[in-house]
Amino acid sequence: MAPGKADALLRPRDTDALRAELRQVATVGSVPVLFGGEVHGDTLLLSEFLGTRTAMLRGLGVRSSSGLGGASMVAGRPMSVTDYRSASSITHDYDAPVLCEGIRSILAVPVLVDGVARAMLYGAYRVGGPIGDRTAGLMVASARRLSMEFKVRDEVDRRLRLREAHLAGFGETVAAPEDIRAVHAHLRRLASDSTVAPGTAAQLRRLADRLVGAISAEQTAVSAPLTARELDVLAQVAMGCTNSEAAQRLSLKPETVKSYLRSAAAKLGTKTRYESVSRARRARLIP
Repeated sequence: MAPGKADALLRPRDTDALRAELRQVATVGSVPVLFGGEVHGDTLLLSEFLGTRTAMLRGLGVRSSSGLGGASMVAGRPMSVTDYRSASSITHDYDAPVLCEGIRSILAVPVLVDGVARAMLYGAYRVGGPIGDRTAGLMVASARRLSMEFKVRDEVDRRLRLREAHLAGFGETVAAPEDIRAVHAHLRRLASDSTVAPGTAAQLRRLADRLVGAISAEQTAVSAPLTARELDVLAQVAMGCTNSEAAQRLSLKPETVKSYLRSAAAKLGTKTRYESVSRARRARLIP
């Protein structure tokens, strides 16, 4: 991905979606070691890890055709080895970091967009033997979901670029409400990220609150103030996200998203998610 200055702000980080999928596989499939990263040109950069014991894999660049991941990247299909140390079907460029982790059996799954690997997912065990069908199925399903997510994000970026080109042709400089709402949702998602420092998160929330006033709306009474998390969820729903998509973007469980929506609806006096978004906008809680 090579975002422009506008969609660099609007587009959520693809690594966040990748991390959420790895967490899902770890939880549902009980896979002891999971890692992955985005592909940049002909090199995979490993950035996301669960269950690793050392830092030797962190930041590793895997070249196309090199190692198991490189071979899977080029082939465009999942590939596995039952005993990494003795595998003769792959190159052994990365033996040191892999073997230091104690990894023996490993599965690499490419995330393909239009036939090109955009990311890689790995699942590994510290014992030899074939990767089970259940684990393989979970990882392939994760790769497919990521592929669809990336396609959707690419299309959003494409449309934003077209709109920018159109507005530039007319000398337009005022942002549309949809753009402001997209920025607002993205700021709140960033502020909710557990890796963001508290001071930075507070600043992001203040910026998001300032955007709310950019779209005029009739002020309506709300029985109780919404919490930051309730507003985070409503901001994603306002962008058309399903509960599962909002959960993925905010690193929450779908059930937790439902709980926040129910509590927000009770405070707003609404019955549906769409009524909640509408009432929150009228109350100038979200743009």
